[in-house]
Amino acid sequence: MQLTPAGQRLQGWARSLLDAADDARRDVAATPVEVRLGALETVMALHVPRMVSRLNARRPGIQVKTTPTTNRVAILEDIDSGAIDAGLLLDLGDDLGGLGFDTPPGDFAYLDLETVPLSLVVAASHPVAQQPFPQRDDFEVYSLVGNTPACSFWLAANQMVSPRMRRTEAGSVAIAKAWTVQGAGMALLPDFAITTELAAGELVRLPVETPRLELRLVWRSDREDRPGVRDLLYAIADPTP
Repeated sequence: MQLTPAGQRLQGWARSLLDAADDARRDVAATPVEVRLGALETVMALHVPRMVSRLNARRPGIQVKTTPTTNRVAILEDIDSGAIDAGLLLDLGDDLGGLGFDTPPGDFAYLDLETVPLSLVVAASHPVAQQPFPQRDDFEVYSLVGNTPACSFWLAANQMVSPRMRRTEAGSVAIAKAWTVQGAGMALLPDFAITTELAAGELVRLPVETPRLELRLVWRSDREDRPGVRDLLYAIADPTP
């Protein structure tokens, strides 16, 4: 069985009508508003607590349910299906997916919350660390150490180094950092993850331009007037404490 063209048009309306009916039931029954937020594990521990605290201070009574994942496409699919209300991921550029990942079809909107600085680093003993003005062409003889090919920092590195450069998959940001400290290669890592190693002189930041990742909040534009989503957007976009 397949939907007729009219049925396909009605499918979108049915989703909106069911969402509106659910919102109305919660309002009449005085049920606490719940916002469901999905996020990459990379940003969940560091960024989500600040967001939740900000929301609680400005919109008391809203319940936040978070779902960590390592799959940004799953976040977008869950937003599109209504399984979650909004999602947090790392991206760059003016279009969703500018980092280099595929985006499922959907009426998505987004807001960039803050920049996540990245640094290309090597061990202090690494040969490149001894060069006063390292050039990207010199990097090809070394390995790029990263988490996994789907990692945001790996995707960002793909946009700045040659595809001919060897990749070493460590399986996590923490392991990639540890291997880099031991001289296994160079790594593109977020500044928040390498503060201690830089201060201790275990890692050296190379003076090269790196991509500017953005912490991006994504939602469906046709659902942004739902109570939980609306309150979340107001709390985040309002610059006042």
